[in-house]
Amino acid sequence: MNFKKVAAAVCLSLVTLSGAVQAERPADFQDKYNLEEMVVLSRHNIRSPLSGNGSALGNLTPHEWFKWTSGPSELSLRGGQLETMMGQYFRQWLVRDGLMTENYLPKEGEMRFYANSMQRTIATAQYFSSGMLPVANVTIEHKFAPSKMDPVFNPQLTFVSDAFRHQAMEEISAMGGQKGLQGINDKMEKEYRVLEKTLDLKDSPMAKKDGFTKFRNDDLQILLEVNKEPAMKGSLKLANSASDAFILQYYEEQDKTKAGFGHKLTQQEWEQIAKVKDVYGDVLFTAPSVAVNVAHPLLEEMNKELKTEGRKFTFLCGHDSNIASVLAALEVEEYELRGSIEKKTPIGSKLVIEKFAGKDGKEYAAFSLVYQTTDQLRDRTALTLDTPPEVFQLKLKGLKANADGLYLLKDVQQRFQQAIDAYDKLPADNKAVKAA
Repeated sequence: MNFKKVAAAVCLSLVTLSGAVQAERPADFQDKYNLEEMVVLSRHNIRSPLSGNGSALGNLTPHEWFKWTSGPSELSLRGGQLETMMGQYFRQWLVRDGLMTENYLPKEGEMRFYANSMQRTIATAQYFSSGMLPVANVTIEHKFAPSKMDPVFNPQLTFVSDAFRHQAMEEISAMGGQKGLQGINDKMEKEYRVLEKTLDLKDSPMAKKDGFTKFRNDDLQILLEVNKEPAMKGSLKLANSASDAFILQYYEEQDKTKAGFGHKLTQQEWEQIAKVKDVYGDVLFTAPSVAVNVAHPLLEEMNKELKTEGRKFTFLCGHDSNIASVLAALEVEEYELRGSIEKKTPIGSKLVIEKFAGKDGKEYAAFSLVYQTTDQLRDRTALTLDTPPEVFQLKLKGLKANADGLYLLKDVQQRFQQAIDAYDKLPADNKAVKAA
């Protein structure tokens, strides 16, 4: 059996478990299993919003957004610090579990750091590698000059047909129940009201110029075009822009009231603001047909990567859309993360696959989503084995883990291959268009 081929599936499919992964394992775990490889698919760490104060985002509020330490969409200084801390934690983890030694100098081909060609992803990989391998002078692999999307990480549709659009739209509409797309917005009633209040939307330039004082529930449109990311028009898109900026501002601004533009928000209200972004991502990237489509290049890349002989550690750095689509394509069970206002793919979160050789002669894999809690992000908490980030275990629909929370590699490998093969089974017709 090929460890690498199967491990890929694992890396992509992660999520829920409480407490640090090591803390949850039985005392005799290391007597039964040897860690042989780890693969990480990471979201970049804290960045500035994708647009600045003079954009539509700035017109949604009379207030000034946080003064960022980086240009639009680039990794912030705090993001770099936090990612270095995460790399330091992984160093302790891997040294303790015997995958490497302290101040390790990897041999050629043992470790790979590959990032999307965006400043925030390249920088995240650089900071992480500095924390994990501080004396190794790691080279970050990226294919283009910053900032251009690498097709491997670009969550774009590479196959579109009328039949595909029809199937995908049925799947997306089902998220809203009987009301379809309007139902998606209807479910956001409370979240929209909290967002409007916190923005002081009624006093915004957009309200004064265009009369826009409320996010609507009847204007959601979905756009599915070949060689483009799934996109949308309407209130949810606009609300997502504000949600994203508030989340990032909350991480950066130490004064919680100031982060909420003078509003003393409860923890529940911050979670409601963040939910807007979670729903936006779910709508665009987690419908089964869409997920299989946009995640296909990354699934193939990981499958190829995990076949590489002699590899000990792989770090792939992309975006929340990568993690969301990969998990959906692999049919991960529904989950909600604890300790974070972002419940799906928190900033800086990592899908982790550990590959083990069992003393019983079998091959196993563990999947986890590793992330810094909201408090750890805000407080820049040093991460150690005693004060770890959160680690949540993935559960795959239809697969049963053993008593130690591990899947058989052959079962994971089958699921991984199914996700890849599903791309070629997407519904086609005489109007189908496939990217070159």
